[in-house]
Amino acid sequence: MDDEQKKQQEDWLNSRKHRLPSFTEVLSRRTRPPVDLFMFYLFLQREGAEDILDFWLDVQQHENLCRAYFKDVRKSGRTIKDDWPQYWDYARRRGSIYGTVVGLQPGAPKRSTTSTADLLSDQEKQALAATGDEKHTGERSTSPPSRTPGTDKERIASASPPTADYDPRSTTPFSLSGRTPTFFMRRASRAPTIIPRSAAITRMDLIASAERIFCRYLCPPNTVNSPENHEIYLPPALRIHSFPLNSTQEPKTQNELNLLAQIPDMFHAQKEYCFRAMEQDAFPRFLRAKAFGNLTPLSALVRLVLGLIVLWIGLAVGFSLIFLDVQPKSKRFFLFVPFTVAILFLVSHQYELDPILVFLGQSESTPFRTLTIREPYVKKLLIGRAIWVTTLVALCSTALTLIFWAVPGHRL
Repeated sequence: MDDEQKKQQEDWLNSRKHRLPSFTEVLSRRTRPPVDLFMFYLFLQREGAEDILDFWLDVQQHENLCRAYFKDVRKSGRTIKDDWPQYWDYARRRGSIYGTVVGLQPGAPKRSTTSTADLLSDQEKQALAATGDEKHTGERSTSPPSRTPGTDKERIASASPPTADYDPRSTTPFSLSGRTPTFFMRRASRAPTIIPRSAAITRMDLIASAERIFCRYLCPPNTVNSPENHEIYLPPALRIHSFPLNSTQEPKTQNELNLLAQIPDMFHAQKEYCFRAMEQDAFPRFLRAKAFGNLTPLSALVRLVLGLIVLWIGLAVGFSLIFLDVQPKSKRFFLFVPFTVAILFLVSHQYELDPILVFLGQSESTPFRTLTIREPYVKKLLIGRAIWVTTLVALCSTALTLIFWAVPGHRL
């Protein structure tokens, strides 16, 4: 079995040399700069959409916490059916993503939402399962206690339509309507929810974890008075409008116990929606920006401004040499320097790629800050594009210099 796993690992490493990474590989931290999870987070942060990834990571950690609870119960010699009969009945009737952990029969119903884990190999599942715990380890959440609007009879996963006076929301998870991207204003990042593991995990810990996620990402902005609250977009069918349980009071009534049984699978459908949204919308743009370029938008804009300024200086000097009929004529060849610098800046802006940085093995993470390119296939792609950009700059600069050299001088 070990030999088979080693062979699979070698095959995976060999395949990575000839292709771009997948989104699941980025989330499971199996890629290297500039297409790793850290760079993807910075990419979303520039667009003001890092809440989507934060939500996915927090829910991933919430699910890991639930898995740890179920494993602790089984290690103690008890069964989930005896320890938590309400959840066992709920999982048996509705299905659960923890079916193999809690010991459900293979024929038990599955959840309607396809799990991300279905797309991964065993090694990727293990790496992805630990993702939520690795990010910002040791930081504590400062989310406020949730408010509990509505009655206990409301279901946690209520999908009722918003009322008429409800604030309008964006139509896509990555819409910038009503938001300011960090290209213009940096917004403080928030650490994902961290639950201390100094003691045995209890069901109240599960409630507290779910409550933090609800207050941070799913509660309307005006409901909770906290700077960390920012509601992410979800389609109406997936929106959760209330959280009837409270992490400070243990559920006692039968209705509260039934609601508690939904906590482990509470955010799974929303998590999968965010995964698909990132995979289909943000991730292709991320690969386009980082696998085929090495500049940030601000850095590219600065190069555009500098390129236009240097080009204006070069043209002004060139026309001065022509209309003053400066001799010898060979002095016009010095125009090659400003023309090369100007065209290099302009082409770098157009391609969002600086060939000098590529040849040095560097890619920008934030404006004017670089890190080393370590992903082999991405490095090969960037070197190929850098050679093309360098050739294009050389041809344009040479052609422009020869044109100014060939024009006969005429003193005005």
